[in-house]
Amino acid sequence: MGVAIVGVGITKFGEHWKSGLKELIMEAGIKAVEDAGISGKDIELIVGGSMSSGMFVGQEHTGALFTDYMGLSPIPAIRTEAACASSSVALSTGVMAVKSGRYKCVVVGGVEKMTDVYGNLATTALAGAMDRDNEAHFGLTFPGVYALMAQRHMHQYGTTREQIAMVAVKNHENAMHNPNAQFHRKITLEDVIKSPLVADPLRLLDCSPIADGAAAVILVPAEDAKKYTDTPIYIRASSQASDTLGLYTRPDVTTVGATINAAQNAYKYSGLGPKDMHLAEVHDCFTINEIIGTEDLGFCKKGEGGRLVQSGETKIGGKIPINTSGGLKAKGHPVGATGASQAVELVEQLRGEAGGRQVKGAENGLAHNVGGSGSTVVVHIMSRNRK
Repeated sequence: MGVAIVGVGITKFGEHWKSGLKELIMEAGIKAVEDAGISGKDIELIVGGSMSSGMFVGQEHTGALFTDYMGLSPIPAIRTEAACASSSVALSTGVMAVKSGRYKCVVVGGVEKMTDVYGNLATTALAGAMDRDNEAHFGLTFPGVYALMAQRHMHQYGTTREQIAMVAVKNHENAMHNPNAQFHRKITLEDVIKSPLVADPLRLLDCSPIADGAAAVILVPAEDAKKYTDTPIYIRASSQASDTLGLYTRPDVTTVGATINAAQNAYKYSGLGPKDMHLAEVHDCFTINEIIGTEDLGFCKKGEGGRLVQSGETKIGGKIPINTSGGLKAKGHPVGATGASQAVELVEQLRGEAGGRQVKGAENGLAHNVGGSGSTVVVHIMSRNRK
């Protein structure tokens, strides 16, 4: 049984001082329900991702919160947690629920409210996604983890500081055309390279921001999709893989093994390959991760990710546009909502509804979502065509 997305909804990402988890969830969920043309009585299951709502806003038990404030009790609700991949795991769970035949209409989403705490507490919360005893305990942070990956990639493959900065420049340019992006400001190479140093070689403008936001999609069996919309988007593959929690135990810190495994399985399940993709949302929590991600997903050979972005082929209009939404870097990164927001971007692109960032003729797209430093990776492939 195939699965299709028939409705999407998303909030603007950024600082929401007048909205909490409840309001963000309701906004994204209502938009998705209206987009699908359904009502609450049609929904049979909710699966929602949230990484660390307890530390950020003191709210756990968010599955019950989803149903309560959406007015959908007594239907079941599940909360998934996989660090920054939380809502992609929710999407995979929703896909399995529909494929099982048990559920005919499932709401999948993600939410995070990160800006209500000071930066040091946000750093502490996020550090829970790494090896707490052997990494965070000794002062390592995620900027430090990805800085180590960047340094090694530069040493091993000759990747330049300018190539890494080009990722941020491109993604900020794309975000200018995304009304829901956190940042609507163009930046230059000089802006990135001269921004404050965070963890050498990464600077402030190499890092995704903390943000608030939510996103949701409506899943139904593929054979029922045309009952809801003339433009269903079919999930051709949903694949998840794992790796070690700590970066220090991996044989090659310039490669994310879980990305390779998840991508290879997704290509196998879908019958499509990297060359069939017309765009991709690639997890760019830090600029180096987009470069490594494009390599591990098979869009270029290992070590050539920096040259790929420099060539312009990852821009809109290029061979493989990457992060047309603005990516985590400029769209924003409310961690529990990121995977679902990538799905929203692919749906809008494949429907031809992406406005100024539209990839012409897009039929197939890939979403790549990373938890931690690559301990969890989820890859989804979506298409305008069922097969």
